[in-house]
Amino acid sequence: MKQAEILMYGMPAGILTEDEDSFFFQYHEEYLQNEKADPISLTLPLRKVPYKSDRLFPFFDGLIPEGWLLDIAEQNWKISGRDRMSLLLACCRDCIGAVSVIPIESEESEEDEE
Repeated sequence: MKQAEILMYGMPAGILTEDEDSFFFQYHEEYLQNEKADPISLTLPLRKVPYKSDRLFPFFDGLIPEGWLLDIAEQNWKISGRDRMSLLLACCRDCIGAVSVIPIESEESEEDEE
């Protein structure tokens, strides 16, 4: 399972998760209660119920670099172009704009390194 903390203007907004066959995005309760909270995308309006998709949500997919920059990322990090979540986690920590994607290290990946 891969996860990322999604920040909006530096404020934790929600969690993006990829499991074996689906993607989920859920806003944090604290973020939803903030009167200054904005949706991270028009396609992901503020709500308590998690979003679910069988592929990476188009908003997040659009953050991933394209062209020669994508080629460099794939080669340097040895990530398949079809592994969109891994590309998002590797390339989108400091995106242009309001949204940042911060990888959450899982216990599984820490065990793999040992």
